[in-house]
Amino acid sequence: MKDYHWYELTETNMVSSPALLVYPQRIQHNAELMLQIAKDPDRLRPHIKTHKMAEIIQIQLQLGILKFKCATLAEAELLAQSAAVDVLLAMQPVSVHLGNFTHLIETYPKTKFSTLIDNDQSLTEFKEVALAKNLIIDVWLDINNGMNRTGIKPDKAAETLYKSIHREPLLNLKGLHVYDGHIHTSDPDERAIECDTDFKPVIELKTALESEGYPVPTIVAGGTPTFPIHKKRKRVELSPGTPLLWDEGYGSQYKDLEFLPAAVLLTRIISKPDKDLLCFDLGHKSVASEMKLPRVKFLGDHDFEQISQSEEHLVVKCNKSDAYKVGDICYAIPIHICPTVSKYPRVHTVEDQKVTGFWSVSARDH
Repeated sequence: MKDYHWYELTETNMVSSPALLVYPQRIQHNAELMLQIAKDPDRLRPHIKTHKMAEIIQIQLQLGILKFKCATLAEAELLAQSAAVDVLLAMQPVSVHLGNFTHLIETYPKTKFSTLIDNDQSLTEFKEVALAKNLIIDVWLDINNGMNRTGIKPDKAAETLYKSIHREPLLNLKGLHVYDGHIHTSDPDERAIECDTDFKPVIELKTALESEGYPVPTIVAGGTPTFPIHKKRKRVELSPGTPLLWDEGYGSQYKDLEFLPAAVLLTRIISKPDKDLLCFDLGHKSVASEMKLPRVKFLGDHDFEQISQSEEHLVVKCNKSDAYKVGDICYAIPIHICPTVSKYPRVHTVEDQKVTGFWSVSARDH
């Protein structure tokens, strides 16, 4: 009898490829480890952008994790429909999206929604919408402490904007939001030094505001690589996201984080176009492709060099190509899981080497 690896299926005839397989027992393990690191479910505000699935939200709710972070209105609505208590939309809503955000507040009164502000123009728009709808809107000041993607730098301008928001009666200022996704240092000690250095101006901003009587109740900080560092700070909520499914990019870079891969791609060889070449049905449309090759880590004893990819095809060089035939199945872990999940309307759940059902990627739309 074949000795199956944890990721392999005993029966694949009914599984179309490419397919994304998820392993609920491993997801449960990762959720519990995330909580073990944080030590208190109230410290956690996990991001759902990686998985976008109601079933994974439920796993976390059952562990007592009630606060969440998301990137899109669809994710925010999924969280509300899943009975999440507290939802932070970590994308500053502009134009029509601000109206859609307030519609969520009105539609799901049992969920407490909040979002971000990082500029005076948005502050004016928030004031106008709150007044027109007679709503109190919960907001966080979004801080840029080095990523240079969104947010305001933690300087005098941020201090002034925070005070302006605080003075608005229809805006409830909850604190600061700080995402340090620019920190990629592999060594945990060096990563901690970099994280603390970049966070120092945030602490200085908080201290300056509080010294003038402006409360900063909470800071939402960090992502997966830095949340174990931020846990040492008081009144800081932690926002990991990738640990629930994990991927090869984080797995190979952050050896100190012992999460398990819980999402695997099943792919088939569809052609052998030339000597030593194999072609898989794993193109741009099936796996995140924003990084350089390789796009996946093939599982098992394979000597594959990924040499090209197009919309539907992934071509590898293999010196032992005679050992493979068209139709053979291989399994692979994505280098980047987050954009990979959104390429699939549903995932196959796997337990004991068998497909047990399907989970819908409910929030894959914006």
